[in-house]
Amino acid sequence: MPNPRLAARYAKSLVDLSIERGQLENIIKDMQWLQLLCRESREFVNVLRSPIINLEKKDRIIDAVIKNNVSELTMIFAHLLVKKGRESHLPEIISSFIDQYKEYKHIYTVKLTTAAPLSEELKSAIVKQIQTVSEMKNIELETAVKPELIGGFVLQAGDKLVDASISYDLKEIARQFESNDFVYKIR
Repeated sequence: MPNPRLAARYAKSLVDLSIERGQLENIIKDMQWLQLLCRESREFVNVLRSPIINLEKKDRIIDAVIKNNVSELTMIFAHLLVKKGRESHLPEIISSFIDQYKEYKHIYTVKLTTAAPLSEELKSAIVKQIQTVSEMKNIELETAVKPELIGGFVLQAGDKLVDASISYDLKEIARQFESNDFVYKIR
């Protein structure tokens, strides 16, 4: 069962420890690799969450799977999770760690959804424009393509959303017709 408070506490501890030891950049690479592993290997996540597999076996499995791909601190952290019986929360802890890392480094994630793929030049122009009009200087742009937008874009930065898609405009026009905004009220 998801437990965001637990994940945030463990992630915060790892962030603080990695900052203290000067290994934050190494640990973020480890966490990104582990996140990719958890996304691509459903079996690995199922092993972590399985109540049938004992902790000793899980410890050996984690050792075999990640030992040569992560730093010593990350290995120690993974074994600590197993020892404390929190290994099932590893995917959540990883996500929380990455979020806290971005917050510490002042990296903002901006999601841009368009109807068609964008060129790299246009993406960099959009990032520069966002940097110009906001306090966001370090921007990580995530792009997605949704043909149902028809044209335009949807931009989400934090809690702000700009929907400049043709699909949105058409829905707005349909709502106006439903409420008879174009029909004058005659007495």
